[in-house]
Amino acid sequence: MKKHNGMRPQDIAILLKIISLEKNKELHENWRNIDLANLLKISSSEISNSLNRSKIAKLIDSSKRQVAKNSLKEFLVYGLKYVFPVELGAIAKGIPTAHSASPINNSIVSNGEKFVWAYFKGTTKGQIIEPLYKSLPKVVENDLLFYELMAITDTLRIGKNREIEIAIKELDKRFFD
Repeated sequence: MKKHNGMRPQDIAILLKIISLEKNKELHENWRNIDLANLLKISSSEISNSLNRSKIAKLIDSSKRQVAKNSLKEFLVYGLKYVFPVELGAIAKGIPTAHSASPINNSIVSNGEKFVWAYFKGTTKGQIIEPLYKSLPKVVENDLLFYELMAITDTLRIGKNREIEIAIKELDKRFFD
């Protein structure tokens, strides 16, 4: 059995991408590791290693095709901010994330504070949050559900109580509806 050396940040993104693919029945039934690698701009070997880590952590089934959504939700809500904490960066232009992005920003009134993933195509000015992996800002452009899941995840990492409550409700809608 392969040794488990702990989760890596991209493991979360890979699991959330698989959930995003579930909504697209055509892709969900037929995806391969190489498809995930191409969609996420991560190497095939890293996809394979990530799925193995997630299987050992019981966040995906033994076939490595079905995410254990209840377990993943529990980890995201109660563990993510401790395992992958946010260190705020400088002010820059980028893509909105956390409660500065949909769907969270639809439910709260902002005090003007914005959080972004730094990205040269971004148009929103805000404080930088380092994405869970480097190419994330580029790959969310073509998948709204995946983008929302990643923004919800960042809200769980950095949000205050009210924002976290909203994020949990939005996560439930996307996981279980």
